[in-house]
Amino acid sequence: MAFISKSSYLLIFFFLIAATLPDLSSAYLKLPLLRKTPYPPTPSEALSADSRRVSTLHQLRRHFHAKLPISSAASFGSGQYLVSLHLGTPPQHLLLVADTGSDLTWVSCSACRQNCSSRATFFPRHSTTFSPYHCFDSSCKLVPHPKEHMPCNHARVHNTCRYEYNYSDESVTRGFFSHETTTFNSSSGKLVQFQYLSFGCGYNNSGPSVSGPSFNGANGVMGLGGGPISFFSQLGREFGHKFSYCLMDYTLSPPPTSYLFIGGSKYIGAKSSKLSYTPILINPLSPSLYYIGIESVFVNNVKLPISPSVWAIDELGNGGTVVDSGTTLTFLTEPAYRIILATVDRLVKLPKSVEPTLGFDLCFNVSNELRPSLPRLSFKLDGGSLFAPPPRNYFIDAADGVKCMALQPIAPSSGSSVIGNLMQQGYTFEFDKDRKRLGYSRHGCAVP
Repeated sequence: MAFISKSSYLLIFFFLIAATLPDLSSAYLKLPLLRKTPYPPTPSEALSADSRRVSTLHQLRRHFHAKLPISSAASFGSGQYLVSLHLGTPPQHLLLVADTGSDLTWVSCSACRQNCSSRATFFPRHSTTFSPYHCFDSSCKLVPHPKEHMPCNHARVHNTCRYEYNYSDESVTRGFFSHETTTFNSSSGKLVQFQYLSFGCGYNNSGPSVSGPSFNGANGVMGLGGGPISFFSQLGREFGHKFSYCLMDYTLSPPPTSYLFIGGSKYIGAKSSKLSYTPILINPLSPSLYYIGIESVFVNNVKLPISPSVWAIDELGNGGTVVDSGTTLTFLTEPAYRIILATVDRLVKLPKSVEPTLGFDLCFNVSNELRPSLPRLSFKLDGGSLFAPPPRNYFIDAADGVKCMALQPIAPSSGSSVIGNLMQQGYTFEFDKDRKRLGYSRHGCAVP
């Protein structure tokens, strides 16, 4: 699934939010990240959704923090992680895709008054604090508008701010840009309320990215990108311009709870001294995305003959590598992908899978292997740190007795490489906007 507007990079304003807070000097807020079965039961659907998303990605002070539980959506046939959020007064429970690859936070809205369907969605008419922005409100300038958008009439009280967020796969969410009260549970057990959270109330949502298999189980999207309207940016003034998460291994049973932290430094049991850092790079054509630099790639500690230039961002904004929680698989620029694939193929002594497995180029028959020996892939990042995830982060069980390398190629001229959430599992990732750096560590996250 893909979540970034083609016009989001044009946004140049910062939006301020008001908050009603207890004393949280030693507390934190808490929302789960949910992910529910192993990797999507139909790899072709997940691969197709990821491919669309990767194409879309390129088109486009206080000492407390929020701890937000995250869960897997795998039981819905989705490769996403979902954040539990309460919106409105009284609070309505929603599950939103945690997405570092986009800015707009939006929810599926219903105009229902009575006898509403039990299908989970947000009902503005049931909330006493819901309010769409008027079209002449300065906040309305922060979102892209429908093509048929009429000039704003100051005299019309109900001339609401309409938005249209388009995606390269022709998916779209349309509705009213609005504000609402958001409620969190703090670590001390107190309820914490934030007023004027800006979000899209989507009445018309269509297309593969927002209605296909990768969106199953979700009621909307929590945009965690670096742009001014993202959930992270809006809460940044209260929680500090930093957030982190740990995506727990979805294959563990019972499935553990992952957490999203916004602000602070006491997250997921990992101390700053335990983190390795790499700079967050800026692509002027996609400034909301979190780019990192790759210097070299290793397989079993042997450096591969891949030119550093294949990872560079060109003058058109192509290239580079994005860290994206909203994409499941990892996509690598094709020249690097081919060398990695050939190296792994040469090192693995297992028989190839007889049946071609949906969408994957390299699969092995492991039916006779209790613990198959698989090569270790690692990336040396800008700044000298080494990101070396375990093989289970890039080899998946695509069928009974079949393991496939869960990497996909992307043409250098058509987009960016993407480190997806499967590759990120078992790591704490910290996005530090003020210091322009990404920290990561296995300490305090899933077991190795």
